[in-house]
Amino acid sequence: MGSQILDQLKKDKILELIKTGKRIDGRALDEQRPIVIETGVIPKANGSSRVKLGNTEVITGVKIQPDKPFPDLGDKGILICTAEILPLADPTVEPGPPNEEVIELARVVDRGIRETEMIDLHQLVLIEDKSVIGMFIDSSVIDSGGNLFDACSYASVAGILSCTVPKYEIKDDAPVLVEGVTSKPPIKTLPVSVTMAKIGDYVLVDPTKEEEACMDARITITTNSEGNICAVQKGGNDGFSPEQLVQCSEMALAVGRKIRKQFEQLM
Repeated sequence: MGSQILDQLKKDKILELIKTGKRIDGRALDEQRPIVIETGVIPKANGSSRVKLGNTEVITGVKIQPDKPFPDLGDKGILICTAEILPLADPTVEPGPPNEEVIELARVVDRGIRETEMIDLHQLVLIEDKSVIGMFIDSSVIDSGGNLFDACSYASVAGILSCTVPKYEIKDDAPVLVEGVTSKPPIKTLPVSVTMAKIGDYVLVDPTKEEEACMDARITITTNSEGNICAVQKGGNDGFSPEQLVQCSEMALAVGRKIRKQFEQLM
């Protein structure tokens, strides 16, 4: 009972501040938390990164290896994103198979990278319909402070930008690793996802865990380097008005330009 009263008091305080254009951490409604991006944090991985978005922290590793293409995509390499929230990241998380929220998290990250066509998957083909290069991007949330969608997306993009692609030669219809020869991945664009929460009649960029507990709806918009909206994911029980959707789109573009400059420094 005591914790419920405390939670309600916290929600009331958040709503009271939002009405004045402020937030509990002092940010403006359209202001994202500070972002710290490190690369090369997993020495044995082909690429890796650690991203801190406020109190949220994610580590991502990229593994690259030959694989068989998907049956209907023999002219493209493989791209698969996965995600997990470690039990130490959040007291409410329990070990076991991923729940719906974690599955959605991985799919949103995957869709943002895939739909923006960040990587030219055609260049990852060794033998069409037979052998391709697969990129497997695994993100682990080690501290859950809100907005896991963006934190995992940024970590995945940074991990890809930091990775090296081994060279393979085909001998007897099988890929053989060429020792000591690598290249950068075929990057076409830099995707940036921006998540916004709707609380009452207000829209907030990059919600914290406390703000997520109060939100009526959320939306994640991913844009490419050309400023095109390529992927959208909506959650929550409430909806967004047309005016709010325009506002969210403008926020996603504005914040996306700032984050993209950080990514460009990794290239």
